[in-house]
Amino acid sequence: MTPTLRDARPEDIETVRAIERASAQRFIGLMDALAADEPSSPEVLAARIAAGGLLVAIDADAPIAFVMFRPVEDGLYIEQIDVLPAFAGQRIGARLLDAAADTARTRGLSALTLSTFREVPWNAPWYRRLGFIDIADVALTPGLLEIRRAHLERGLDEDARTFMRRPV
Repeated sequence: MTPTLRDARPEDIETVRAIERASAQRFIGLMDALAADEPSSPEVLAARIAAGGLLVAIDADAPIAFVMFRPVEDGLYIEQIDVLPAFAGQRIGARLLDAAADTARTRGLSALTLSTFREVPWNAPWYRRLGFIDIADVALTPGLLEIRRAHLERGLDEDARTFMRRPV
């Protein structure tokens, strides 16, 4: 059965956090600090829900995946996308990104943007297969540079990351 997509609701917040925790386990042995990192806070998730920036994929009436985004300049910035490991490989993440692109288009925006790890197979290489292209560091916009600054403050290794963009 194909999961359905819908806007997240406040009652989905703890399930979304659990999905994020489960998905982070893929980083054990690769980036242990990231695997142990706390998921998005309930306050951030509630704010994204209120702003229409959190979509979930539903199977058997429960969320199994999500994409969280917010407007940054002329696009929607993908802050997080996760699929429960038991549902990986079913193109659910790709469907969620397409739904985010539809949202961007509806809002009159021109692109999806994101920042991800260059070499992790389920990160940048996966996004490239879905039509995202790397943005050269010299071409980063003020909004994306602010996101990079926030990543550095969180302790992320920005040398291992790339910003990407996909027109909608």
